[in-house]
Amino acid sequence: MTLLPSLPITIPLAGAVLCMLFRKSLRMQKLIAVVFSFVILFTAIGLMANTADGTIAVMHVGSWSAPFGITLTVDMLSSVMLVLAGLLGVSVSIYSCFDLDDERVRFGFFPLCLILLMGVNGAFVTGDLFNLYVWFEVLLTASFILLALGGERPQLEGSIKYVALNLLSSALFLAGVGILYGMAGTLNMAQLAQVVQQGDRGGLVTMVAVMFLMAFGIKAGMFPLYFWLPASYATPPAAVSALFSGLLTKVGVYSLIRVFTLIFIADPEFLHNLILIGAGLTMVSGVLAAAAQYEMRKILAVHIVSQIGYIVMGLGLFTQAALAGTIVYLAHNIIVKTNLFLVSGAVHRIKGTYDLHKLGGLYKERPGLAILFIISAMSLAGVPPLSGFFAKLSLIIAGLEIEAWGIVAVALGVSLLTLYSMTKIWAYVFWKPAPENLPDLNPMPAGKWLLFLSPMVAFTVITVAMGVYAGPIFDYVSAAGEQLMNPQGYINAVLGGGN
Repeated sequence: MTLLPSLPITIPLAGAVLCMLFRKSLRMQKLIAVVFSFVILFTAIGLMANTADGTIAVMHVGSWSAPFGITLTVDMLSSVMLVLAGLLGVSVSIYSCFDLDDERVRFGFFPLCLILLMGVNGAFVTGDLFNLYVWFEVLLTASFILLALGGERPQLEGSIKYVALNLLSSALFLAGVGILYGMAGTLNMAQLAQVVQQGDRGGLVTMVAVMFLMAFGIKAGMFPLYFWLPASYATPPAAVSALFSGLLTKVGVYSLIRVFTLIFIADPEFLHNLILIGAGLTMVSGVLAAAAQYEMRKILAVHIVSQIGYIVMGLGLFTQAALAGTIVYLAHNIIVKTNLFLVSGAVHRIKGTYDLHKLGGLYKERPGLAILFIISAMSLAGVPPLSGFFAKLSLIIAGLEIEAWGIVAVALGVSLLTLYSMTKIWAYVFWKPAPENLPDLNPMPAGKWLLFLSPMVAFTVITVAMGVYAGPIFDYVSAAGEQLMNPQGYINAVLGGGN
């Protein structure tokens, strides 16, 4: 297992280099991207199998043992995130082969996607804070170019907002890293956990923790600095929006979970109550903004914000059951939200618009697409027996167990408004009669159309399967939640020489 933690980084890098070598052949770029995305996914599944019993895979780069060298670490949470990133890589690469115009492919769409995956995977496996900052900058650079690729005016406006807020986030993050290093003399997360717990620096540690909460909260799209997200994610092609909605904000959430279960655990009453308040405000503000929208992709983009609130809610509750619910909700939301963006792209490809008022009749015209939408939409709203129901139920039960009545009430109310937003899209796009002279712009033959829909079909099947097999899934995430609540195992694995 020594080299396994490095593969999620080196494989996408190799794929990106190969794509650049074949930059004049669009067909070869597509083939390389799809093949390497599958290799990334299979590697992640292998890592998950190796860590499923609670083993933590550790690699000390250059044989420099922690805390002196660069450490790559994969535990149960990391392996879940790597598998989800691999799934998204496969789905978006296949979808893009049929949806993206040649001009964007020619300007490097596929190598940029692989670089983005490298940055995301690097953030999931890194064992020190400075390298986490480096991987954030890698994925930020790739994502900025992907947002601007095509040079359309709305894209450029969204890109500027995206970069400006993320640079602010990076500045806060780097400042917090500097203070921590000055305080502890190390940036290895396992050693930081030891030093911070042993020292008597309560006020300073809490201040740095709030800085990290702000930095990662901006990247995750938490209240109140989330306004960059709908302005940015609703402007690029659907493939880019799907990739961003599934991955980028979730890296911020993953980082919050990692540092607030490993390093900043000395003042849980203040810090986790602050996180809980932020989660509630994020839920409410996001869902209210979505209810006011009448553009399909903007509704989905704003809903990312409210769903982040649910995920962060589990961290705020800070129990084993709540963290297990957070992991399930992360997996559910990544699958469902990506699928909804892919479906919106298919609708745009057929009819040339995202405007709800200009759409209609797709239930009769494209019943398969309508089914793919309604299953994912109802899962997002938490309708049983789909994955969203069990994910929300686990968080609500965790909240009731510790008598957190306020956040439970907010979560239930936001679910109803989410259902309203999803049924609004269904009623306007699929159910109401089609407007006169509504075009059909899809020139794909039947075979290509089925391949184009295949990622959406796969994600829909996964959504249903997560509901059907909720028992075994919760057994796994409960073990992952226990691992997060008892960080000594992570500390021992990293500082004790690894596996």
